[in-house]
This record gives sequence, structure tokens and C-alpha cells, in this order.
Amino acid sequence: MSSDWVGAGVALLAVPFFMGGSIGLLRFPDFFTRLHALTKADNLGLGFVVVAGVVQADSWSVAFKLLLIWGLVLVSSATATYLMATSELSKGTLPWQRR
Repeated sequence: MSSDWVGAGVALLAVPFFMGGSIGLLRFPDFFTRLHALTKADNLGLGFVVVAGVVQADSWSVAFKLLLIWGLVLVSSATATYLMATSELSKGTLPWQRR
């Protein structure tokens, strides 16, 4: 019973990070800052969701699989972010600068 409450509490910690990433996506001025906000916030939010799942997991194999999935998402997210940013830079898009 107590692991349910701990898991729910940890999962609720993810909400501000997901909201922050979404707000950054809508409010930031250019592609690069939006990409940065979304990637960082969503990876941390997903980490809290995975930790909540690990707390409520029935076995070590389920917990290991959740952590493995999180690691794969981190690697694929970093790779995708790098490829998208490189593509924009090769098109000649410059990062936003305060004037």
C-alpha cells in the first residue's frame, strides 16, 4: 500500500517537468531553444515516471526493463536532438540572439 503512495508521489513530480517542456515549446523564440527545453524537461519527467514504475514493480526484471527503456529513450532522444539541430544548422538557420 505504501509503495502505491510513493509511486504516485514520484509520478506527480514529473508533471512540472512535462509542463515546463510544453511551455518552453510554445514560448521560446527559435527552434534550438525549443528543442533544448523540450528534450531536457521531457527526459527528466520520464525519469520520474520510470522511478515511480520501479517503486511499484512486482519484480526486479520488470524494474530492470523499465530502467533499460528509460536509458534507450535517453540515447535516442539525444541522437534525434543532435540530428535535428545539425540539420537546421546545415540549412543556414542561426540560433536566436538577444539584440
